Amino acid sequence: MNDGTLMPVSAAEIEWTDEADVVVAGLGVAGAAAAIEAARAGADVVALERLGGGGGAAAMSGGFIYLGGGTALQRALGFDDSVENMKSFMKAALGPGVDEAKIDVYCEGSVEHYDWLVGAGVVFDESFWGEPGWEPPHGEGLMYSGGENAAPFNATIPPAPRGHLPRRAAVTGGEQAGGYMLMKPLLDFVDDLGVRTLYDNSIRSLVVDDDGRVVGVVSRSFGNDMAIRARRGVVLATGSFAYDDTMLHDHAPQIEGRPAASIESHDGRSILMGQALGAATAHMDATEVAIFCDPQLMARGILVNGQGQRFVTEDTYPGRIGQATLLNQGGEAFVIIDEASYEEALTTESTSAMMRATPKWVCESVGELEAEIGLPTGSLSATVDLYNMHAANGTDPLFGKKSQWLKPISTPVAAYDLRGMTGGFTLGGLKTTVDSEVLHVSGVPIPGLYAAGRCTSGVCAGGYASGASLGDGSFFGRRAGVSAAAAG
Repeated sequence: MNDGTLMPVSAAEIEWTDEADVVVAGLGVAGAAAAIEAARAGADVVALERLGGGGGAAAMSGGFIYLGGGTALQRALGFDDSVENMKSFMKAALGPGVDEAKIDVYCEGSVEHYDWLVGAGVVFDESFWGEPGWEPPHGEGLMYSGGENAAPFNATIPPAPRGHLPRRAAVTGGEQAGGYMLMKPLLDFVDDLGVRTLYDNSIRSLVVDDDGRVVGVVSRSFGNDMAIRARRGVVLATGSFAYDDTMLHDHAPQIEGRPAASIESHDGRSILMGQALGAATAHMDATEVAIFCDPQLMARGILVNGQGQRFVTEDTYPGRIGQATLLNQGGEAFVIIDEASYEEALTTESTSAMMRATPKWVCESVGELEAEIGLPTGSLSATVDLYNMHAANGTDPLFGKKSQWLKPISTPVAAYDLRGMTGGFTLGGLKTTVDSEVLHVSGVPIPGLYAAGRCTSGVCAGGYASGASLGDGSFFGRRAGVSAAAAG
């Protein structure tokens, strides 16, 4: 990349064309939350969005928001949760190397954040879905979305479902997904508060004064540049770098060429502009990884690697399975399932039923299946024998799979080929404080610059839970808006 506009521009060289107290770049969930809170604090806010409308990747997502600690929805459905249990799980599951201060404030503020979302018009159905899956099939409002009820976490941390899903809206021929139903009320709130929204307008450069304070931005709309002064602060909220090939190659090559759950405007520009000012980054190698297989199948079978060995508990959050497959097994994985379990899985409801293609191999014996796949002789047979011995007693001493999913594998037996069936998005980005100030490599905040969402390194440092991005982005987006509005 050779893009001189990434470098900061001196305010002395700028002729301002517009101004506001706070300039927000990006109108996904983080930018919308920042704009709302800045406006509610009395600031005049301008929000720039590169696309022709707001919502970003959040509007096209499933819509999970990771919340807990005893939200009204959890309580209404009879689930006990505590701030301390939520902290313990997030610190154990989202690392290694989590920002503990961010997780602490996130968990401590989670109930209030749920109430804030409800107050903003987001609706959650009082219903729970307890089956394996990426999302609930009927729009249930609550679900386990991070492996809280699976090994190894359920052995030491009391599990509670924390995946909160906005109610879907029925439309002609289908329904609006949860992400849309999250962003619609937030964007309406942005408009109601009088935030000026400039669409088809992308940020190009940060403007700094002689003291190094960020005092505005240069943006571009249909080939025309404009300079917008920020009297109090600039908030960066333009998403991840999942669609920048150079950044992926340099930092997260494991998902190079396989972005998922992201959009093409996630080009990492905010991160690069921050770095050009000396901003610190964190966990740039961290990625969420989805695996394209129906969890109902995986939970009922076993997952083996290229050596015919199990490597993960099959009834956990499928994102953990995806990470284990791509990051630890080089992307090689096979689901081994017998006919009875396969037929049972087909009777279940699932939002990923389209991933229930016919198995690639079907054989009369495990040994034959092992040969058909091309696994080392005796490897899969030994794995199945060991699994069956313990499953007959309802135990899984190797990985802790729950007894409800333990059943000896019989014949006929089949296998799904999951090689190449992963994709993901980046989790690393600008290093920020709990108040969403962007940190310089020296450890001090860069004056006038704030950031939130996937252009920052948030609560996830390695592991992931569905809803962590929308939860993190909206929570710290709010803090970015408050901090920027209070700056002077």
